[in-house]
Amino acid sequence: MLLKRICWVIALAFTASLSLYAAPNVEEGKALFTNNCASCHNKNMKDKLTGPALGGMEERWAPYPRKDLYAWIRNSQALIATGHPYANQLWNEWKPVLMNNFTGLTDDQIEGIILYVNQEYNKVPVTAGPTSPQGSGKKESGTPWLFVGLAVILGLLAFALMRIINNLGNIARVQEGQAPIQRTLAQTLTSKGAIAFLVFAVTLIFGYKTVDNATKLGRQQGYKPDQPIAFSHKLHAGTNKIDCQYCHDTARRSKHASIPAANTCMNCHSAVKKGSISGTAEITKIYASIGFDPMQNKYIPDYEFWSEKQIEDLYKKWVGQEYMSEKSLTALDENGRMVVENQWEGIVKALKNDSNGKIQGPIEWVRIHNLADHAYFNHAQHVAVGQIACQKCHGPIEEMEVVHQYSTLGMGWCINCHRETEVKFKDNAYYEQYARYHNELKSGTRDKVTVEDIGGLECQKCHY
Repeated sequence: MLLKRICWVIALAFTASLSLYAAPNVEEGKALFTNNCASCHNKNMKDKLTGPALGGMEERWAPYPRKDLYAWIRNSQALIATGHPYANQLWNEWKPVLMNNFTGLTDDQIEGIILYVNQEYNKVPVTAGPTSPQGSGKKESGTPWLFVGLAVILGLLAFALMRIINNLGNIARVQEGQAPIQRTLAQTLTSKGAIAFLVFAVTLIFGYKTVDNATKLGRQQGYKPDQPIAFSHKLHAGTNKIDCQYCHDTARRSKHASIPAANTCMNCHSAVKKGSISGTAEITKIYASIGFDPMQNKYIPDYEFWSEKQIEDLYKKWVGQEYMSEKSLTALDENGRMVVENQWEGIVKALKNDSNGKIQGPIEWVRIHNLADHAYFNHAQHVAVGQIACQKCHGPIEEMEVVHQYSTLGMGWCINCHRETEVKFKDNAYYEQYARYHNELKSGTRDKVTVEDIGGLECQKCHY
């Protein structure tokens, strides 16, 4: 009997632990939203994007069983096919934009997403204050004016000292009964003392510039290369408010932020196909590289074996169709044909810039940010653990039409950041090991902990 009761207790405890583990979690919901939903739904939950605003969805789905909402999120088209009234209403409002299927999500995971959506929807907007000088994109001047001013002052002092020495020498000569030596300005400037000072100054300046140029070797602040696709971060991250980590999804779990693959672009652009003629041409570069037929809305089988003529015929027709807004390519006048030819020439030039000289294949983006080989930097450590915003290093990326390197990324810049940046201890399990700092913060003997305090200036942290 006792054994039976013990088994029941163990079973109940195990069941309770499972229920606690599987309970909806807003943090998990945030991660799931970022990974699966952020490309099509605005993260402020109030504005439309590729898909509708998610804020208030519980109220809209309230007349129907909760399982219908789960079914819609997992496979919207399957629910539409059953004749569900609200599912068909949404489809009629948003077609032909198809919602991706998320059949692997559990009920609790969906509830976690809903919790996160409600949290963001009900959040009170915060007016941004002035930005901190740390992380400023201001370029470093070639020769600091402070040093130039000091050099001028030292030069004037040296000249004044030479004149004083000459006058004292003449006073001594007069006292000894000798005639004073009258030196002109030219003689003073060509004296041994003046020449020695000049040699010293030139050596000092040459040494300074040598060290300064050596420390700047390989840096490219302000670098803004032309990319194969005119991708606008201002449109995507600014206007459409797509989260940085949706496209650069490895930043939170890897050393590298990585360049998004074309299939990430296709999560949106399988539905978002139109724009200005320039925008259509830029989107077409994605289609041509990955083999997507935008007119049939499907991927092309055996696309890697297609000839350039087949590819040209397909995408010229598509560009012409979009340019004329539903008219066929044959209806284009001479000016329209010229536009299509020019657009196609630009598409080919961008996509054939790889080693194989082919249109099909990965898009070869030009790398902008590049640290020296002997410097170690881990994105996950800063993004996931340090909870540093992308803009801290990359600047106001959401305002950049064309991305450029915002910060110097030099050693001094990193050191200053480690000295000034406060470690986010609150609700961060990674820093639980720093018990002494936690106790000092609680007792009031310490008001903050910086990265420097936890070893952020140790050489081996960044150089290995």
